[in-house]
Amino acid sequence: MSKNVGAQPPLQRNSLASLDQKLALAKRCSHEGVVAGAKAAALATIATAIPTLASARMLPWARANLNHTAQALIISTVAGAAYFIVADKTVLATARKNSFKSRSTSFEA
Repeated sequence: MSKNVGAQPPLQRNSLASLDQKLALAKRCSHEGVVAGAKAAALATIATAIPTLASARMLPWARANLNHTAQALIISTVAGAAYFIVADKTVLATARKNSFKSRSTSFEA
């Protein structure tokens, strides 16, 4: 039995060009995730810092119990969570989009 190598889709061949293409797609996916995560972290920092700092000055309970370290911890935790959640969702969405693109181009070839 002969193996039909020509029938394989171009992205599934173990050639150097396809591996380079996969690496380029992975780098682009991760870069888009980093950029989206940084934007989300900046927005979350601002959205969290304003009420946290305002409540630490105005509310008696917060003034007594939230020192500067606690305020910074609240703000940085929200920023870090926003970064990782948005970056993960962006990387997965970009990978899914690229997966569908590669399937459609491999069926056409």
